[in-house]
Amino acid sequence: MSDWVRRRWRWSNCTAPPLSTVCSSIWVAGWPATRSPPTSPWSRRFREHLRARPISARYGTISPHVSDTVTGLLRGCTDRPLLICDDQRISYREAQRRSAEVACGLLALGAGKGTHVGLLYPNGVDFVVGMLATARIGAVVVPYSTFLTTTELRTQLRDSDTEILLSARGFRNHDYEQRLAGVDTPCLRHVLFDLPRADDPRLSGFEDDLDGCDPLAIIYTSGSTGSPKGVVHTHASLIGHQRNLNQIRGLTAADRLFCNSPFFWIGGFGFGLLATMVAGATLICSNSSDPGATLDLIEAEKPTITNGFVAGIAHLTRHPSYPDRQFSARQGNLYPVMAPDCRPADQELRHNMLGMTETGSVVLIDADDGDQPEQRRGSYGRPAPGFETKVLASGELCVRGPYLMQGYYGHNREDCFDDDGWFHTGDLVRVDDDGYFYFLGRAGAMIKTAGANVTPDEVEKALATLGISAHVLGLPDPVRGQLVAAVIVSDDPVDIEAVRDRLRRMVSAYKVPRAFTVCRPADLPTLSSGKLDMSGLRELFDD
Repeated sequence: MSDWVRRRWRWSNCTAPPLSTVCSSIWVAGWPATRSPPTSPWSRRFREHLRARPISARYGTISPHVSDTVTGLLRGCTDRPLLICDDQRISYREAQRRSAEVACGLLALGAGKGTHVGLLYPNGVDFVVGMLATARIGAVVVPYSTFLTTTELRTQLRDSDTEILLSARGFRNHDYEQRLAGVDTPCLRHVLFDLPRADDPRLSGFEDDLDGCDPLAIIYTSGSTGSPKGVVHTHASLIGHQRNLNQIRGLTAADRLFCNSPFFWIGGFGFGLLATMVAGATLICSNSSDPGATLDLIEAEKPTITNGFVAGIAHLTRHPSYPDRQFSARQGNLYPVMAPDCRPADQELRHNMLGMTETGSVVLIDADDGDQPEQRRGSYGRPAPGFETKVLASGELCVRGPYLMQGYYGHNREDCFDDDGWFHTGDLVRVDDDGYFYFLGRAGAMIKTAGANVTPDEVEKALATLGISAHVLGLPDPVRGQLVAAVIVSDDPVDIEAVRDRLRRMVSAYKVPRAFTVCRPADLPTLSSGKLDMSGLRELFDD
């Protein structure tokens, strides 16, 4: 067992199957209704159960690991573009060559199977090359959000036991060289702003040693149940899940996918980047702060399918040239940048999707991307292949299956799953008679803004360090889904802009409240029980 496993993997039962088991059979309909899974999921009885339920031929097989996936694609489409990001381009052939050089560079630094290698990059070629290089030697990819403050980055570097960090020098107004100069964690040995390159004959041996149940990535949540947690996924689980999802949405090698999700979160990493490579397609994305330049890119590169967060492209529709643009995409969910005849008259009559880091991206989806009957208004589709679901009496959605995460890094198994192997998502849903799911909200007070989760408690604590008592909540917003809002409790006037400016140095930008109001302690709305009236708090913003 490698050092990183001894150091942090604290649950007793490994939750990853041998590769031969994963590749030969997989859940399609889930567990038998009459039997709970054994406590040790990959026990002999469990493997026999899997073998008794072969995967449907239409979902194919799971590719063992990322390097094999890219190598296989190069045999048939070596010069096809893998990524187009603004003025950056890289083909599958070039990605194979450059990632081999960087993989050898990592080996020269002492990296190997199980080494945790962090990536601090915006979407682009360096992220792709760094990710592939790390995966090819069996090291574990740890992507970091470009939004992180110094404190947040230090916390995640320490939590993940990252040993090597590959980083951009900066991005937009972020100076990572300066930010990382003061970061010191016990495991961090190298911080590199230039990708390491070398020639090492050992590379093929490391690639041959890869196994589908090896960890591929530790991807941090945006904070769905408190502080962000590192979610561990294996090669086989992430790649196999994306293969199934590609079959459902029809993503093939002929497609060009426009995705506005960042690669450091699961939507971009799994449903965007990995899905593109599994299909052999081309991924198109943009980091430009100029909406005109992004519109130029979309119009010139002619994507056939889209996915991501609509809130992330809302600014494009306000550009003066938007009405005259010619869009080509005919599938996906970024309707404003799709062909006009493919946009819904009523978006609520198109299936939405529900995904999370723990499920390796989307878990509720539907292949029918056309308008639905009125009774399916607001539908999120049905469970993806390989996932069994149940809904508790409270309405909370629970899931389990082979594409589910291994667990949270550094946490005990019981912190992640219940005794029967179910993961409790915290999402409240209902299911209709036809098996379609409808999202009702979060079990807690979590705020979901532009696809990111914000914990009110985290923002309240940050404000408290500034000597400010506040209550943080989410307000409905047509563009972002919810806005982060704060009710500051004070008898005295408050300089809101000064508070906002100081808060930006403490938490990620998307966690900084966009709406503030000040309320005297005596005027705080309360219930008859004396507890805070959250509905009353929201009404304070009505004016």
